[in-house]
Amino acid sequence: MHHQLWNNPIYFRYFFFILLFVSVLLNRYFHENHDNYFILYILCSILLGIGFYKSPRWIIFLLTCLVVACRSFFIQDQPVTLSNFTVYLFTYLLITLISVGFMSRVQRVLEDNLALTKVLSNALDSRDSYTMHHSKNVAKYAMEIAEEMNLPSSLCDVIHIGGLLHDIGKIGIPECLLTKPGKLTEEEYELIKTHPKKGYEIIKHVKQYKNNGILDIVLHHHERFDGKGYPKGLKGEEIPLVARIVAVADSFDAMSSQRVYRKELQLDHILEEIKCNKGKQFDPIVVDAFLSLFEDESNPFRNRRK
Repeated sequence: MHHQLWNNPIYFRYFFFILLFVSVLLNRYFHENHDNYFILYILCSILLGIGFYKSPRWIIFLLTCLVVACRSFFIQDQPVTLSNFTVYLFTYLLITLISVGFMSRVQRVLEDNLALTKVLSNALDSRDSYTMHHSKNVAKYAMEIAEEMNLPSSLCDVIHIGGLLHDIGKIGIPECLLTKPGKLTEEEYELIKTHPKKGYEIIKHVKQYKNNGILDIVLHHHERFDGKGYPKGLKGEEIPLVARIVAVADSFDAMSSQRVYRKELQLDHILEEIKCNKGKQFDPIVVDAFLSLFEDESNPFRNRRK
Protein backbone atom coordinates (compact mmCIF):
# COMPACT_ATOMS: atom_id res chain seq x y z
CA MET A 1 0.00 0.00 0.00
CA HIS A 2 2.81 2.43 0.87
CA HIS A 3 4.39 1.92 -2.55
CA GLN A 4 1.06 2.74 -4.18
CA LEU A 5 0.82 5.97 -2.15
CA TRP A 6 4.28 7.19 -3.15
CA ASN A 7 3.49 6.49 -6.79
CA ASN A 8 0.19 8.39 -6.61
CA PRO A 9 0.72 11.81 -5.01
CA ILE A 10 -2.90 12.65 -5.83
CA TYR A 11 -3.82 10.75 -2.65
CA PHE A 12 -1.83 13.29 -0.65
CA ARG A 13 -3.73 16.07 -2.38
CA TYR A 14 -6.97 14.56 -1.17
CA PHE A 15 -5.53 14.21 2.35
CA PHE A 16 -4.41 17.84 2.24
CA PHE A 17 -7.82 19.26 1.41
CA ILE A 18 -9.59 16.90 3.83
CA LEU A 19 -7.26 17.78 6.71
CA LEU A 20 -7.51 21.51 5.97
CA PHE A 21 -11.31 21.27 5.98
CA VAL A 22 -11.30 19.27 9.23
CA SER A 23 -8.90 21.77 10.82
CA VAL A 24 -11.18 24.69 9.95
CA LEU A 25 -14.22 22.82 11.29
CA LEU A 26 -12.49 22.00 14.56
CA ASN A 27 -11.38 25.60 15.01
CA ARG A 28 -14.82 26.90 14.11
CA TYR A 29 -16.95 24.69 16.36
CA PHE A 30 -14.61 23.38 19.08
CA HIS A 31 -12.92 26.25 20.86
CA GLU A 32 -11.35 24.36 23.79
CA ASN A 33 -7.57 24.06 23.45
CA HIS A 34 -7.81 25.49 19.97
CA ASP A 35 -4.29 26.87 20.37
CA ASN A 36 -2.99 23.34 19.85
CA TYR A 37 -4.68 23.04 16.47
CA PHE A 38 -1.73 24.75 14.79
CA ILE A 39 -0.18 21.26 14.51
CA LEU A 40 -2.93 20.34 12.05
CA TYR A 41 -1.95 23.24 9.80
CA ILE A 42 1.69 22.16 9.91
CA LEU A 43 0.55 18.71 8.77
CA CYS A 44 -1.43 20.40 6.01
CA SER A 45 1.78 22.07 4.80
CA ILE A 46 3.59 18.73 4.77
CA LEU A 47 0.79 17.05 2.78
CA LEU A 48 0.71 20.08 0.47
CA GLY A 49 4.39 19.69 -0.39
CA ILE A 50 4.09 15.93 -0.97
CA GLY A 51 0.89 16.09 -2.99
CA PHE A 52 1.78 19.06 -5.17
CA TYR A 53 5.53 18.53 -5.55
CA LYS A 54 5.26 18.56 -9.36
CA SER A 55 2.98 21.60 -9.48
CA PRO A 56 4.13 25.09 -10.50
CA ARG A 57 5.63 27.03 -7.61
CA TRP A 58 2.92 29.69 -7.79
CA ILE A 59 0.26 27.05 -7.03
CA ILE A 60 2.26 25.85 -4.05
CA PHE A 61 2.66 29.44 -2.88
CA LEU A 62 -1.07 30.21 -3.18
CA LEU A 63 -2.09 27.04 -1.34
CA THR A 64 0.43 27.82 1.40
CA CYS A 65 -1.14 31.28 1.68
CA LEU A 66 -4.53 29.56 2.08
CA VAL A 67 -3.19 27.41 4.91
CA VAL A 68 -1.64 30.41 6.66
CA ALA A 69 -4.83 32.46 6.19
CA CYS A 70 -6.92 29.71 7.81
CA ARG A 71 -4.42 29.33 10.63
CA SER A 72 -4.23 33.09 11.28
CA PHE A 73 -7.99 33.64 11.14
CA PHE A 74 -9.09 30.67 13.25
CA ILE A 75 -6.19 30.53 15.72
CA GLN A 76 -5.93 34.08 16.96
CA ASP A 77 -3.07 33.55 19.39
CA GLN A 78 -1.61 36.83 18.13
CA PRO A 79 -3.13 39.88 16.42
CA VAL A 80 -3.49 39.33 12.68
CA THR A 81 -1.00 41.80 11.28
CA LEU A 82 0.97 41.89 8.08
CA SER A 83 4.22 41.18 9.92
CA ASN A 84 2.76 38.16 11.77
CA PHE A 85 1.18 36.83 8.57
CA THR A 86 4.51 37.20 6.76
CA VAL A 87 6.37 35.29 9.48
CA TYR A 88 3.80 32.48 9.40
CA LEU A 89 3.89 32.41 5.60
CA PHE A 90 7.68 32.13 5.55
CA THR A 91 7.62 29.33 8.16
CA TYR A 92 4.88 27.30 6.50
CA LEU A 93 6.33 27.83 3.03
CA LEU A 94 9.66 26.50 4.28
CA ILE A 95 7.94 23.37 5.65
CA THR A 96 6.10 22.91 2.36
CA LEU A 97 9.26 23.26 0.26
CA ILE A 98 11.11 20.77 2.46
CA SER A 99 8.27 18.30 1.79
CA VAL A 100 8.52 19.06 -1.93
CA GLY A 101 12.22 18.21 -1.84
CA PHE A 102 11.57 15.04 0.13
CA MET A 103 8.93 13.80 -2.31
CA SER A 104 11.11 14.64 -5.30
CA ARG A 105 13.90 12.62 -3.77
CA VAL A 106 11.61 9.63 -3.12
CA GLN A 107 10.42 9.69 -6.74
CA ARG A 108 13.99 9.80 -8.04
CA VAL A 109 14.89 6.78 -5.94
CA LEU A 110 11.85 4.85 -7.24
CA GLU A 111 12.70 5.80 -10.82
CA ASP A 112 16.36 4.84 -10.36
CA ASN A 113 15.36 1.46 -8.91
CA LEU A 114 13.10 0.75 -11.88
CA ALA A 115 15.82 1.89 -14.29
CA LEU A 116 18.32 -0.45 -12.61
CA THR A 117 15.83 -3.31 -12.86
CA LYS A 118 15.42 -2.66 -16.59
CA VAL A 119 19.19 -2.55 -17.05
CA LEU A 120 19.54 -5.95 -15.37
CA SER A 121 16.76 -7.49 -17.46
CA ASN A 122 18.20 -6.02 -20.68
CA ALA A 123 21.65 -7.35 -19.79
CA LEU A 124 20.15 -10.81 -19.38
CA ASP A 125 18.12 -10.68 -22.59
CA SER A 126 21.12 -9.47 -24.60
CA ARG A 127 22.94 -12.76 -23.96
CA ASP A 128 20.63 -14.51 -26.43
CA SER A 129 19.36 -12.78 -29.58
CA TYR A 130 16.46 -15.24 -29.74
CA THR A 131 15.14 -14.20 -26.33
CA MET A 132 15.77 -10.48 -26.76
CA HIS A 133 13.05 -8.46 -25.02
CA HIS A 134 11.69 -11.62 -23.35
CA SER A 135 11.74 -10.13 -19.84
CA LYS A 136 10.12 -6.90 -21.00
CA ASN A 137 7.40 -8.84 -22.82
CA VAL A 138 6.72 -11.09 -19.85
CA ALA A 139 6.41 -8.06 -17.57
CA LYS A 140 4.00 -6.44 -20.04
CA TYR A 141 1.81 -9.53 -20.48
CA ALA A 142 1.76 -10.25 -16.76
CA MET A 143 0.63 -6.67 -16.10
CA GLU A 144 -2.19 -7.11 -18.62
CA ILE A 145 -3.36 -10.27 -16.86
CA ALA A 146 -3.16 -8.65 -13.42
CA GLU A 147 -5.18 -5.66 -14.58
CA GLU A 148 -7.76 -7.98 -16.15
CA MET A 149 -8.04 -9.67 -12.74
CA ASN A 150 -8.63 -6.23 -11.16
CA LEU A 151 -5.67 -6.59 -8.82
CA PRO A 152 -4.52 -3.50 -6.85
CA SER A 153 -2.13 -1.22 -8.69
CA SER A 154 0.50 -1.81 -5.99
CA LEU A 155 0.43 -5.55 -6.79
CA CYS A 156 0.54 -4.79 -10.52
CA ASP A 157 3.76 -2.82 -9.89
CA VAL A 158 5.25 -5.83 -8.10
CA ILE A 159 4.26 -8.09 -10.99
CA HIS A 160 5.83 -5.69 -13.48
CA ILE A 161 9.18 -5.61 -11.67
CA GLY A 162 9.04 -9.35 -10.98
CA GLY A 163 8.39 -10.00 -14.66
CA LEU A 164 11.46 -7.99 -15.61
CA LEU A 165 13.58 -9.95 -13.14
CA HIS A 166 11.99 -13.41 -13.33
CA ASP A 167 14.87 -14.97 -15.31
CA ILE A 168 17.71 -13.02 -13.68
CA GLY A 169 19.17 -16.31 -12.41
CA LYS A 170 20.09 -17.25 -15.98
CA ILE A 171 23.01 -14.89 -15.60
CA GLY A 172 24.58 -17.79 -13.71
CA ILE A 173 23.85 -20.31 -16.48
CA PRO A 174 26.53 -20.93 -19.17
CA GLU A 175 25.62 -19.13 -22.37
CA CYS A 176 26.31 -22.24 -24.44
CA LEU A 177 23.32 -23.92 -22.78
CA LEU A 178 21.02 -20.94 -23.27
CA THR A 179 21.80 -20.83 -27.00
CA LYS A 180 22.15 -24.58 -27.66
CA PRO A 181 20.25 -25.41 -30.88
CA GLY A 182 19.70 -29.07 -30.08
CA LYS A 183 17.91 -30.89 -27.30
CA LEU A 184 19.40 -30.49 -23.84
CA THR A 185 20.77 -33.51 -22.05
CA GLU A 186 19.26 -34.43 -18.70
CA GLU A 187 22.25 -32.95 -16.88
CA GLU A 188 22.03 -29.74 -18.89
CA TYR A 189 18.30 -29.43 -18.23
CA GLU A 190 18.85 -29.91 -14.50
CA LEU A 191 21.38 -27.08 -14.61
CA ILE A 192 18.89 -24.82 -16.43
CA LYS A 193 16.35 -25.63 -13.73
CA THR A 194 18.60 -24.06 -11.10
CA HIS A 195 18.03 -20.55 -12.47
CA PRO A 196 15.07 -19.71 -10.16
CA LYS A 197 17.18 -20.45 -7.07
CA LYS A 198 20.17 -18.64 -8.56
CA GLY A 199 17.99 -15.62 -9.25
CA TYR A 200 16.59 -15.69 -5.74
CA GLU A 201 20.12 -15.78 -4.29
CA ILE A 202 21.17 -12.86 -6.49
CA ILE A 203 18.45 -10.45 -5.39
CA LYS A 204 17.36 -11.74 -1.97
CA HIS A 205 19.49 -9.14 -0.18
CA VAL A 206 17.84 -6.21 -1.98
CA LYS A 207 15.69 -4.64 0.72
CA GLN A 208 13.18 -3.29 -1.77
CA TYR A 209 12.35 -6.82 -2.98
CA LYS A 210 11.74 -8.41 0.41
CA ASN A 211 8.19 -9.30 1.48
CA ASN A 212 6.47 -7.70 -1.52
CA GLY A 213 6.25 -10.68 -3.89
CA ILE A 214 9.16 -10.00 -6.26
CA LEU A 215 11.28 -12.74 -4.71
CA ASP A 216 8.29 -15.11 -4.99
CA ILE A 217 8.08 -14.45 -8.72
CA VAL A 218 11.78 -15.08 -9.29
CA LEU A 219 11.78 -18.29 -7.21
CA HIS A 220 8.41 -19.81 -8.15
CA HIS A 221 7.58 -18.83 -11.75
CA HIS A 222 8.33 -22.40 -12.91
CA GLU A 223 6.11 -24.09 -10.34
CA ARG A 224 3.11 -25.93 -11.82
CA PHE A 225 -0.45 -25.84 -10.56
CA ASP A 226 -0.46 -29.66 -10.43
CA GLY A 227 2.67 -29.73 -8.27
CA LYS A 228 5.01 -31.07 -10.94
CA GLY A 229 7.06 -27.89 -11.33
CA TYR A 230 10.31 -26.71 -9.78
CA PRO A 231 12.21 -25.81 -7.65
CA LYS A 232 9.96 -26.81 -4.70
CA GLY A 233 7.10 -28.70 -6.33
CA LEU A 234 4.46 -26.38 -4.87
CA LYS A 235 0.86 -27.13 -5.80
CA GLY A 236 -2.24 -25.02 -6.41
CA GLU A 237 -2.58 -21.99 -4.17
CA GLU A 238 0.64 -22.89 -2.39
CA ILE A 239 2.22 -21.08 -5.32
CA PRO A 240 2.06 -17.30 -4.78
CA LEU A 241 -0.51 -15.65 -7.05
CA VAL A 242 2.07 -13.27 -8.54
CA ALA A 243 4.18 -16.26 -9.63
CA ARG A 244 1.14 -18.01 -11.13
CA ILE A 245 0.43 -14.94 -13.22
CA VAL A 246 4.01 -14.57 -14.45
CA ALA A 247 4.09 -18.30 -15.29
CA VAL A 248 1.32 -17.85 -17.86
CA ALA A 249 2.90 -14.70 -19.31
CA ASP A 250 6.29 -16.43 -19.46
CA SER A 251 4.91 -19.43 -21.34
CA PHE A 252 2.95 -17.25 -23.74
CA ASP A 253 5.99 -15.19 -24.72
CA ALA A 254 8.21 -18.29 -24.95
CA MET A 255 5.80 -19.95 -27.38
CA SER A 256 5.13 -16.79 -29.40
CA SER A 257 8.82 -15.99 -29.88
CA GLN A 258 11.29 -17.56 -32.25
CA ARG A 259 13.86 -19.68 -30.47
CA VAL A 260 17.16 -21.13 -31.61
CA TYR A 261 15.61 -24.64 -31.69
CA ARG A 262 12.23 -23.74 -33.33
CA LYS A 263 10.18 -21.05 -35.04
CA GLU A 264 7.50 -19.07 -33.27
CA LEU A 265 4.14 -20.79 -32.95
CA GLN A 266 0.83 -19.58 -34.33
CA LEU A 267 -1.34 -17.61 -31.91
CA ASP A 268 -4.31 -19.97 -32.09
CA HIS A 269 -2.05 -22.92 -31.33
CA ILE A 270 -0.53 -21.09 -28.36
CA LEU A 271 -3.91 -20.20 -26.87
CA GLU A 272 -5.12 -23.78 -27.30
CA GLU A 273 -1.98 -25.09 -25.61
CA ILE A 274 -2.45 -22.79 -22.63
CA LYS A 275 -6.13 -23.69 -22.44
CA CYS A 276 -5.30 -27.41 -22.47
CA ASN A 277 -2.93 -26.90 -19.55
CA LYS A 278 -5.53 -25.09 -17.47
CA GLY A 279 -5.53 -26.71 -14.05
CA LYS A 280 -2.42 -28.70 -14.94
CA GLN A 281 0.49 -26.36 -15.54
CA PHE A 282 -1.46 -23.15 -14.99
CA ASP A 283 -3.90 -21.67 -12.49
CA PRO A 284 -7.42 -21.88 -14.03
CA ILE A 285 -8.37 -18.41 -12.78
CA VAL A 286 -5.26 -16.86 -14.30
CA VAL A 287 -5.82 -18.71 -17.58
CA ASP A 288 -9.42 -17.47 -17.76
CA ALA A 289 -8.24 -13.88 -17.24
CA PHE A 290 -5.54 -14.35 -19.86
CA LEU A 291 -7.87 -15.86 -22.46
CA SER A 292 -10.46 -13.15 -21.89
CA LEU A 293 -7.91 -10.68 -23.27
CA PHE A 294 -8.28 -12.39 -26.65
CA GLU A 295 -12.05 -12.68 -26.82
CA ASP A 296 -12.35 -9.37 -28.66
CA GLU A 297 -10.71 -9.54 -32.10
CA SER A 298 -10.00 -5.81 -31.93
CA ASN A 299 -8.15 -6.12 -28.61
CA PRO A 300 -4.65 -4.68 -29.26
CA PHE A 301 -3.20 -7.31 -26.90
CA ARG A 302 -3.42 -9.79 -29.80
CA ASN A 303 -0.90 -7.73 -31.73
CA ARG A 304 1.51 -6.85 -28.91
CA ARG A 305 3.72 -9.89 -29.14
CA LYS A 306 6.95 -8.16 -30.16
